[in-house]
Amino acid sequence: MNVTIDQNSGYCFGVEFAIQMAEDELEEVTELYCLGDIVHNSMEVQRLYNKGLRIIDRDQLKELRDCKVLIRAHGEPPETYQTALQNNLELIDASCPVVLKLQNRVKHAYDSNKAMNGQIVLYGQQGHAEVIGLAGQTGNEAIVITTEEDLDQLDYSRPITLFSQTTKSTKGFYHMKELIEQRVAAAQASGVQVESLDANDSICRQVSNREPQLEKFAALHDVVIFVSGKKSSNGKALYAVCQRVNPQSYFVENAQELDMDWFKNAGSVGICGATSTPMWLMQAVKDAIQAQEPVAV
Repeated sequence: MNVTIDQNSGYCFGVEFAIQMAEDELEEVTELYCLGDIVHNSMEVQRLYNKGLRIIDRDQLKELRDCKVLIRAHGEPPETYQTALQNNLELIDASCPVVLKLQNRVKHAYDSNKAMNGQIVLYGQQGHAEVIGLAGQTGNEAIVITTEEDLDQLDYSRPITLFSQTTKSTKGFYHMKELIEQRVAAAQASGVQVESLDANDSICRQVSNREPQLEKFAALHDVVIFVSGKKSSNGKALYAVCQRVNPQSYFVENAQELDMDWFKNAGSVGICGATSTPMWLMQAVKDAIQAQEPVAV
């Protein structure tokens, strides 16, 4: 049985950059605080915990004084930086450049729309770290939408500026955009004076390009093992891509979750993962599969 790891899977630039910054800092200190999980992968969080990385939440951040805190790739809202100033915290800012650029775009759109009574709408996962940072640029006035039902929150007589969380599905974003356009058209047909819709595809291309790559990879193999942390929004989206192409796709967080019955009569197995999945973890899954050497029946 041939077992292959997808070389296009694994960390995106932003996550890789944040982890490298953490590891570099931990060579100088025995303990370093990180605001939230540095990556949505419990195995990697545990590996870095063993090196001295301590995860804290925002309430704990307020209690810290005179120490270093790492800001992960997801970015943070303005109040985090205000807390750091007040508490004399040295921030090691590993915010992804793509996320920082989007935060600036959201802030600019929010400021520009104030005079027009416009609405900033974020297509993303409510409570996701990146979405919290983006909404923070609007004083938390942005409307977060995830499902069609969430569109009921919008006022279609007011200007709408739409952005997306960088790790959401491209297909999902354009579907939501189309639904909003339909509601705008319906409002116009009923005589409502509709102002405008400005839709911005702000999905990271390093992430979105993985969808077509994964489609090809999943189609090449009899069985696909998708390795990802259960908290990963990106992981859920990319796993759905694999399942759509290859129904024999299985989601695991680590090698312990493998079921060797999946590989009966399989000639080839493909292993892939999210932008938050380390290559060492996919290699561990490959090693576990090969060690069992499933026999065709």
